[in-house]
Amino acid sequence: MPGQNKDDGGWKKFLWDSEKKEFMGRTGGSWLKIFLFYVIFYGCLAGIFIGTIQVLLLTLSDYKPTWQDRVAPPGLTHSPKADKAELSFNMNEVETYLTFTKRMRDFLEAYNEERQKDQMQFEDCGDEPVGYRERGDLESDIGVRKACRFSRSWLGPCSGIEDRHFGFSEGKPCLIVKLNRIVNFRPRVPSSNDSIPEGARHKVLNNVIPIHCTSKKEEDADKVGEVRYFGVGAGFPLQYYPYYGKLLHPQYLQPLVGIQFFNLTQNQEIRLECKVYGDNIEYNDKDRYQGRFEIKITVNNS
Repeated sequence: MPGQNKDDGGWKKFLWDSEKKEFMGRTGGSWLKIFLFYVIFYGCLAGIFIGTIQVLLLTLSDYKPTWQDRVAPPGLTHSPKADKAELSFNMNEVETYLTFTKRMRDFLEAYNEERQKDQMQFEDCGDEPVGYRERGDLESDIGVRKACRFSRSWLGPCSGIEDRHFGFSEGKPCLIVKLNRIVNFRPRVPSSNDSIPEGARHKVLNNVIPIHCTSKKEEDADKVGEVRYFGVGAGFPLQYYPYYGKLLHPQYLQPLVGIQFFNLTQNQEIRLECKVYGDNIEYNDKDRYQGRFEIKITVNNS
């Protein structure tokens, strides 16, 4: 177009002006100052960030949780786990409960006696409930702590030793129950019977956290029948607490309770609830496994 100088360089000259020795309108010295400014600026930010992280790490322990004031009481879980907490099977058809019994055998493998022989890792804590087994402070220099042995045989007919079907083949199914691990948690035995159902009050003993299962619905109360509990004190004995965490307690075995339902009404779905009782064990309607669990069991025979 008339009046336009085609040799003004346009964008090329903007990037590099050879006459003024400027790159994008600035001399090399200006760019060096800008570069140094941002190096120092971001270097300071990185230093502050790293320093903050280091200070935070100094307040944390590899062994002891820093904040436990919001940790919920332990969950109560069971084996076998079933979809939607529904355990339905036919006592006359092995394939209907084979998956359940396999899960129970797999779970109990860690409790085999041959895996608890190492004297450097395990110790005998007795087959009767006693008090807490204190093994020093979490921050002490003792190092890895020994774990209490727990024999599968204490679970009786729910051990899977003599009956590989855990009672399922006879319509008398077992559940293996445990309290979930919480580092440094010490469950406290109920101090009174006020919050315990009448049917479970006889289970309140020294040094054991009792567990009790009953029908969830009143109309199913006469369909549950006899329920037996197997384990140390038929509950969770205190000598297995506290738990010191994966680093200090790598071989730790939780105490287990075997629960067997001897004469559930057959060919009917029965909704059951099992609870543990202790002064520092609470329940939450939003969490169906906090201190309790519900399960539906259907024993078919045709």
